[in-house]
Amino acid sequence: MNQQKLERLESDSIGKKYVPADAYYGVQTLRAHENFHITGQSTHPTMIKSLALIKKACATANRRAGTLQPAKADAIIAACDKVLAGQYLDQFILDPIQGGAGTSLNMNANEVIANIAIELLGGEKGDYTLVHPNDDVNRGQSTNDVIPTAGKLTALFLLQDLYRSLQALKEAFARKGVEFDSVLKMGRTQLQDAVPIRLGQEFKAYATALERGLRRIRSAAEEMTSINMGGTAIGTGVNASASYSRHIAEDLSRLTGFSFTQAADLIDATQNIDSFAAVSGSLKNCAIALSKISNDLRLMSSGPRTGLEEINLPARQNGSSIMPGKVNPVIPEVVSQVAFRIVGNDTCIAMAVEAGQLELNAFEPVVFYSLFQSIDTLREAADTLRINCVEGITASREHCQHLLKMSAGIVTALSPYIGYAKAAKLAKESLAKNIPVVELARQRHYLSDKQLETVLDPYKMTTPVAR
Repeated sequence: MNQQKLERLESDSIGKKYVPADAYYGVQTLRAHENFHITGQSTHPTMIKSLALIKKACATANRRAGTLQPAKADAIIAACDKVLAGQYLDQFILDPIQGGAGTSLNMNANEVIANIAIELLGGEKGDYTLVHPNDDVNRGQSTNDVIPTAGKLTALFLLQDLYRSLQALKEAFARKGVEFDSVLKMGRTQLQDAVPIRLGQEFKAYATALERGLRRIRSAAEEMTSINMGGTAIGTGVNASASYSRHIAEDLSRLTGFSFTQAADLIDATQNIDSFAAVSGSLKNCAIALSKISNDLRLMSSGPRTGLEEINLPARQNGSSIMPGKVNPVIPEVVSQVAFRIVGNDTCIAMAVEAGQLELNAFEPVVFYSLFQSIDTLREAADTLRINCVEGITASREHCQHLLKMSAGIVTALSPYIGYAKAAKLAKESLAKNIPVVELARQRHYLSDKQLETVLDPYKMTTPVAR
């Protein structure tokens, strides 16, 4: 008797099982919860939001089609609204990595929404004669069109915040490009002195790289708006009415603000999930660009007395438990670690996308887990790099000027006037005697003082020839 108060008995095709009486999930969710203990995490909250929006759109389309009673449809829609308001999130109890192509997650949503709707209709949880998880909430649907669509919708939601973070970081680099435009320094190739460059030009280039990364991500994300809703199990549309299939993309677009279209080939859209690999690849490209920029920031700030010491990064925390006063470039370091994680996620996604067989890819859960992590961590990395590092960077102007003056790299500008061989000899002598190139060139009378002043003007050397 006590067990009956604490639990309710539910059944599925496997058999009967007790479910906690106060749970809004049902027997199929509970079985999956017991089967999959992989990451120790729960479903991404934005994925829950996406599922609620899809179920709401489906109820709307089915009510219009006349395949779902208005009272049931209204109760399902109201239940979805409660989930969208942030209620019942603790009822989505599944590990994000699971077998079954996401069927467990789809049923978690179906059961929770059904039980909320049942209570709204005056019934008790588990009385599926009022609203059934499969027959009503999942009407006209399959895991195989719901879950990939939810994955795409979630990615689109998460990407909006990422765009803002990357744009803000790009603008921060651009502002530093303006601030540092007058700081002349030595450019380097293969870590060796090359020719002069302005520090502002380097930071402007970082902004350009981020703009390119943003453009790639946006372009790849366009594929997320093509969905296979209406295709049901394998893309043939079995059990979905014609009216529902015609309107579901339109209904979902209206609810979400994204312009979804039904895929032209629903069988292809159900078999293949390469669009997720495209988005992941664009995230990876952006992440490795950020890591390269972080490498540059660490190199330029190295020292502070025995390295390059061209820029100063904001001091954020002690750098050593044994060396007093040591401060490390912890923010660029963490950004590179995020990039390593995203590269790993991209490899995982590529393997999972390739592993699909025939009419379905069963490995979407790990694709979504990896993709959402990549988007979230890249956003956080961009924010911390901007706020805790880039915005506070200062230039060591005098030190940059000194290094430039003592470098033999500026001899390159003399080559057209005195020839490569003489210029190379001048560079070697400058390094051996620790005498600036301009002084040696003046002593050798290779050019007049006025010519030397013009030819070896570092700022002029950093100004591209007009095209």
